[in-house]
Amino acid sequence: MALFTREHTIKTERIHEGHIINLRVDYLRNAEGKEVVRELVEHNGGVTICCRPDEQSIVLIKQYRYSVDELLYELPAGRIERGEDLLEAAKRELAEETGYIAKNWREISRVYTAPGFCNEMLYMYEATDVTMTEQSLDDDEEADVIVMALPDAWQLVLDGKVRDAKTVAGLGLLVGSNRQDR
Repeated sequence: MALFTREHTIKTERIHEGHIINLRVDYLRNAEGKEVVRELVEHNGGVTICCRPDEQSIVLIKQYRYSVDELLYELPAGRIERGEDLLEAAKRELAEETGYIAKNWREISRVYTAPGFCNEMLYMYEATDVTMTEQSLDDDEEADVIVMALPDAWQLVLDGKVRDAKTVAGLGLLVGSNRQDR
C-alpha cells in the first residue's frame, strides 16, 4: 500500500488566507512516483461545551447558520483564537453565547470535524456548577438559549432534529456516560 504522508509533499499552493479558515493545495508524490493532489482547509480549532445547569439538563442554543440556510440546535461552541488557552476559550464561548459561567470544567473528548479535507479539532468540555450572567454575542451572532432535559435533547438527535455533528457527538458522550454510571 502506497501511503501519501506530509513527507511526500513536493509543492504547496496557498489559495486563501482568511479570518476563520485558510485554504491550500498540496501536491504529493509517493516512493513509487505516483502523484496526487490534496485540497485542505486549515482551521485553528474550536471548543464545544456541554453546559449542565443540573445533572438532568443540558444547555443548547438555537441559531441560524448561513452555510446551510437553517436554524439549528447546537451545543455552545466557538473558534479558538490563535495562541489562546483551550479552557479559557471554552469559558469565553460559554459566557458569550449563553450567559452561563461554570465553576467546574472537565475535558470529555477531542474530535476532528472533517479529517478528509480539514484539520479542525474540536475540544469538548463538560461545564457544571453553573451560574447565569448575561449573554454577550458578537455583532454577527443571534442565538436563543434553550435549557432542556438531556433525554429530550437526545431524542431531538434520534428524531433527526439535531444534525450538527459536534452536538450529536457531545450529547452522545453524555448519554453514553450516563448509561455506564448506572
